[in-house]
Amino acid sequence: MKDRATVLYDIPGPRTRLRNNVLTLAFGVVLLLAAYFVWTKFDEKGQWDGKLWQPFLQADTWTELILPGLRNTLTAAVVAAVLALLFGAVFGIARLSDHRWVRIPAAVVVEGFRAIPLLMMIFFAQYGGSLAGLTVSEFAAVVFGLMVYNGSVLAEIVRAGILAVPRGQAEAGYAMGLRKNQVMRLILLPQAVTAMMPAIVSQLVVLLKDTALGFVVAYADLLNAGARVVPANYANLIPSVIVIAVVYILINLALGYLANWLERRSRRSRKISADPAAAEMAGGEVALAR
Repeated sequence: MKDRATVLYDIPGPRTRLRNNVLTLAFGVVLLLAAYFVWTKFDEKGQWDGKLWQPFLQADTWTELILPGLRNTLTAAVVAAVLALLFGAVFGIARLSDHRWVRIPAAVVVEGFRAIPLLMMIFFAQYGGSLAGLTVSEFAAVVFGLMVYNGSVLAEIVRAGILAVPRGQAEAGYAMGLRKNQVMRLILLPQAVTAMMPAIVSQLVVLLKDTALGFVVAYADLLNAGARVVPANYANLIPSVIVIAVVYILINLALGYLANWLERRSRRSRKISADPAAAEMAGGEVALAR
């Protein structure tokens, strides 16, 4: 692919390309040396012995420990993601309200939950609930903490995305006789969601990784299975952590691929909707396909 100029960067010249190649080679050598150092130190400690990795070749290690932990991680992440998106949408829009009695409390809630560490919220959700006479499960504590913290961050993303839409869009809606809620629902939010998609998906990746903080309340997630249960049975903490890290990487890569697919699809939809000729051509292709 040829180098192309962008808004921020010019096309690199021969000297710049040479310097970039030299720096890339240097960093590659440094990374290889670091990997070799880690490999040799682990080898000295016997962490590459086959007996430590053999449990991961057994089906029951996966079916009874790792996969159930993965299922619990994904369950908590999905439930918390849905609730956090709803939380973020409600409080993000509330922060844009013309009414102070709505805008100010929403700001207090969002800024308050953003300022409290997620680990503390998970801890207090369970143990604070027990002090209040409530029975809060590990799953509920993890989901609550993930919802309020990530939902508060998403609320700021929603607010910033709506404010990023040109004001002329809303003014055109008002000129057509639309009410404020209609302008928000039909004009501002659809455009803002498209612009917010990368930030939203990035926050959902953070949410998925943050499920590991359920470790503090002994939630039976992927990290608990890989860093506590498996090493307790096979005395292989480092191999277990490496395997669990690879699983997390694969999940996040899949989520990143989904985000890229959604972004390409939304970009394609915007291009067709903005080009009447393209829309007409697309409609003709659909008619011919039928």
